[in-house]
Amino acid sequence: MRFSIFLPTGFAREFAGFSDPIAVYARLMEIAELADDAGYAALLVPDHLTTVQPSTDMVFEAWTLITALARETTGIRVGQLVTANSYRNPALQAKMASTLDVISGGRLDFGIGAGWLETDHRQYGYEYGTAAGRLRKLEEAIQVILALWTEEHATFEGRYYGIQDAVNEPKGVQRPHIPLMVAGGGEKMTLRLVAQYGDACNIMDSPEVAKHKFDVLRAHCQDVGRDYETIKRTVTTPCIIRDSAAEARALIPAASNFVFPGDLGSYGLVGTLDTVKRRIAAFEEAGVQELILYFEDPTSTRQVADFARSFVV
Repeated sequence: MRFSIFLPTGFAREFAGFSDPIAVYARLMEIAELADDAGYAALLVPDHLTTVQPSTDMVFEAWTLITALARETTGIRVGQLVTANSYRNPALQAKMASTLDVISGGRLDFGIGAGWLETDHRQYGYEYGTAAGRLRKLEEAIQVILALWTEEHATFEGRYYGIQDAVNEPKGVQRPHIPLMVAGGGEKMTLRLVAQYGDACNIMDSPEVAKHKFDVLRAHCQDVGRDYETIKRTVTTPCIIRDSAAEARALIPAASNFVFPGDLGSYGLVGTLDTVKRRIAAFEEAGVQELILYFEDPTSTRQVADFARSFVV
C-alpha cells in the first residue's frame, strides 16, 4: 500500500483560521517538503474556485499551486484530485500538463473529472448543464488531451471540442504519456471511461464499495480489451487518529457527508492506531493500491509526520 496526501487549496474552508495568504502558502510548502522527505507517493490538490459552503475564505488555484509544489520538491509526485474539465479548454489543459511535467522532471499525475460543484460554475460564469452532458464533454476532452500528448499533429472533431493539425511540444517527460486518472465511481459512464482511457481511478467510499466498483471496472476492461492490472486503483479517505474511537468520530466534520457517503466513521481511517491499521488492511484486501489521505487538520505538519512514522515505508 502506498500513501498520498490530499493537500488543501481552501475548498473545504481549511484556511478560515488564517488571515495572511502568504503564511498559508508557506505552510503548504512546509507540508510538501516534509511529505517529500517522509516517502509519501504524491501530493494531490482539488480543483475548485470557491469554497464548498459559500464563504469569502481564500481558495488557491490548483494548477498554479501544483506548479509551485513541483519546484519545492524533488521526489514526490504532484497532481490534481481532480482537475475540472469545465474550467479550461482541454487543448490548453493538455499543453499546461505537458509543460508542468517538464517542470517537475516527469512527476505529474494528471487527474480529470467532469466538474460537479455548481457554485464554481455559477460564480465564474461557466455553463453547468447536466451531469450526463458534462460526462459527454469529459469523454471528448480526454480524447483531445491524449491526442495532443501522443500525436505529432493532432486532429479531433467532436460535438463539443475540436482541434485541427495541432502541435503540442514538448509533450512532457513521461512515456508513453503523462499518467491520466479519471476519478469517480459512476458504473455506466465514469468507470467505462477509466477502462477505455485511464491509467488510474479514484473512489471515495468504503472497502466494500471500492471492491464492487473495481469489479465493475474489471468487467469494462474485459469489454474493451484492456488489461485491468494496468490501472492504478486509489481511494481517498479522511484520516483522524485519536486515543479512542469516540474521540476520533467526534472530529469528523459535519460537511464530510457532502463528499463521503454513508457512515464515514465505520470505514474511513478514523479511530485508534489499531483501528486504522485494520482499515488499511481492509482497503488493501479490497484491491486498493494507494490511499489518498485527507488529514483531520490538513494544515498540520505534525499529523503528516506522525502518520509517516507509523505507516509510510
